[in-house]
Amino acid sequence: SDVWQPIKSTMVNALNRNKVPQTLSILDEVYGNSDIITLQEVSSSFTHLAENGPIGEKFHVIRPKGMDPSRDQNSIILLNRRTFTDLNAMIEITDDVQAAFPAGSKVPVASGDIIAIRVLDRNNVNYVIASFHGDTNGLATIPVLNAIVHYMESSGVSDYRLIFGLDANTYDHPSNPAKKQDVTAFGEQYVNHGLSSCWGDVPQPTNYTTFNARTYLQPQLNKACRSTEKNTCANADINPKDFILFNKQVYEPLSTWKDNTGKQQYIEDMAFPTLDFPSDHGVLSTILKPMS
Repeated sequence: SDVWQPIKSTMVNALNRNKVPQTLSILDEVYGNSDIITLQEVSSSFTHLAENGPIGEKFHVIRPKGMDPSRDQNSIILLNRRTFTDLNAMIEITDDVQAAFPAGSKVPVASGDIIAIRVLDRNNVNYVIASFHGDTNGLATIPVLNAIVHYMESSGVSDYRLIFGLDANTYDHPSNPAKKQDVTAFGEQYVNHGLSSCWGDVPQPTNYTTFNARTYLQPQLNKACRSTEKNTCANADINPKDFILFNKQVYEPLSTWKDNTGKQQYIEDMAFPTLDFPSDHGVLSTILKPMS
């Protein structure tokens, strides 16, 4: 119809054709002063455009050696060129982290899901920085966290500063915690490792960073939600999934905020992505102050 086709065209342009340029624009214009950015579910085309555009002028774009060009679910790290001036001493430790999984365990991690590096900043401070995209049920999240900590302890780098940004795929009181990772249990685990998060030691289950529900204007009608029931629909993904973890004895978080508008604002109870914000996860930001 004359009404539907223009609406459809607007949605396709915003959510598909222009998704990568719009995401890069938000990162550049709103978050371009960040020291470290970790991204998940990134495509090869996104990485290429980032490297060869304004983002590449401001940031080193670090991709995993095992990046899967056929999957749009790779994790990458952006390091501000002013903070991290020399990457000659940078070492990728992704394989070492995965080698730290318990022998015989089947951790649901795919190629490109993890990137972890050791790097020095301009003040010769040593870091371990990691970015991770968890499986849909979050069952790899704690094993990956354990593996990073185990690697640091066994490799003599436990005094390095850990910054770990992740889509943990954790859930608000899942009906079966054995099949979906409960967010509270995840919080208990990172605290056991001497870490804290941008949400503190005890993450609030209702501090959501995803809020998406399918309409009936898509082919999988069994996954659709009525607009009047989007907050309670079983098919909706409304969960506290995203975290920034760090050494509790090293950093004090000064402020943390989330964003689902691209304007450093988060509108609660608003489904996204939207025409202005192309991601189905909110952006997390935290300002960390070294304690010494």
